[in-house]
Amino acid sequence: METIELKKKICSVIDEHQETIIALAKEIEQHPELGYKEQVTSQLVQRFFEKLDVPYETGLAITGVKGRLKGQSEGPNVAILGELDAVICPDSACADPATGAAHACGHHLQLGAMLGAALGLKCSGAGEQLGGNITFMAVPAEEYVEIAYRLKLKEAGKLHYLGGKQELIYQGAFDDVDMAMMMHSAKEKPQPTVQIGESSNGFVGKTIRYIGQEAHAAEAPDQGINALNAAMLGLMGIHALRETFRDDDIIRVHPIITKGGDLVNSVPADVRMETYVRAKTMQAIDATHSKVDRALRAGGDAVGAQTIIQSLPGYLPLHCSAPFNQLFVENAAQFVSRENIENSGHFSASTDMGDVSHLMPVIHPYIGGTTGALHTREFCAVDYYAACVLPAKLMAMTVVDLLTDNAKQAKNILEAYSPLMTKDEYIKKLDSYFS
Repeated sequence: METIELKKKICSVIDEHQETIIALAKEIEQHPELGYKEQVTSQLVQRFFEKLDVPYETGLAITGVKGRLKGQSEGPNVAILGELDAVICPDSACADPATGAAHACGHHLQLGAMLGAALGLKCSGAGEQLGGNITFMAVPAEEYVEIAYRLKLKEAGKLHYLGGKQELIYQGAFDDVDMAMMMHSAKEKPQPTVQIGESSNGFVGKTIRYIGQEAHAAEAPDQGINALNAAMLGLMGIHALRETFRDDDIIRVHPIITKGGDLVNSVPADVRMETYVRAKTMQAIDATHSKVDRALRAGGDAVGAQTIIQSLPGYLPLHCSAPFNQLFVENAAQFVSRENIENSGHFSASTDMGDVSHLMPVIHPYIGGTTGALHTREFCAVDYYAACVLPAKLMAMTVVDLLTDNAKQAKNILEAYSPLMTKDEYIKKLDSYFS
């Protein structure tokens, strides 16, 4: 079958089942779950694969699911990814009242798009026409939240890393994957829109604890060591560093206080914080996070408090493949007006797709059909076709381009690609951040 005809057949199948795809995305939205707790969402993905007769593995990095279009197959293996978890946004209309979790990140739309692509490729019989293979991965824990909970999982030996794709890389789930793609919802783009991402910030995570000495806040403050004052001075030290951050490095440091004390009538003796240190390059991250440590320690030293800083591997900066992106753009142009296909350039937030991009060619486009800013109560889908059905088509069509003609396009991209790290180098780098 000709490439054009195969793409038309796939898109026709997706259109025929668009209500099923949209209904699944909406159902996932009603069950928001935080990272490594996505049991209901994982079951919904598994059920969908079963209906498609797509064989799959479960329990990857606790809740991850990995389906494969064909069994064993020669040639490149292209993965389409979707993320299982929600983010904490208790003011969202769809938030879980018990946990504050909500799909204000758009991951329910991602999963709809990934599973829609799986449906189109499977039910069209495309696998028989394509060289190589296609893997569909529902991955856990992209949002880097609930650090204390994840550290307990690590201490219990259930995880090595805190991020989902990091853990899947570590466990070997990506060992048989040659290239990968996923979409992410755009912000404030209600119309059908495609934004082509090139890069993003990476980050190192940190937890900070200041230990002081409790005392009666009114009767004997002189006998206490105020850990909250230590934290405030540490924050001021970070602010004093900001003039040293180079604009080109796009550095972001944004701490929060997660515990400010125990009682207003007692001098705070146990104060805790979390922060990310983000930047465009690993060099800038490494240079900046050591500066931040100095500022934080200075706050404790100033008042005589003990300062405990735990650095944690965050996510690596994203680097997208230009020729891979171009294939996606060419397919998008068949459905979206050229003025609504944008180059979004660099994204100052972070994604663990950046980790994958250090090992293989990836793309990470942003798709419209939504309003509101990401991670806010205003975020919602207003055009589900644009938000999850259209990207299902575009990713499936891009797979066709990659794997037709004995996977010629995929092989060309892979031959021209130089990995930024080997898997061993990657693991060594991430492990170096644990302190």
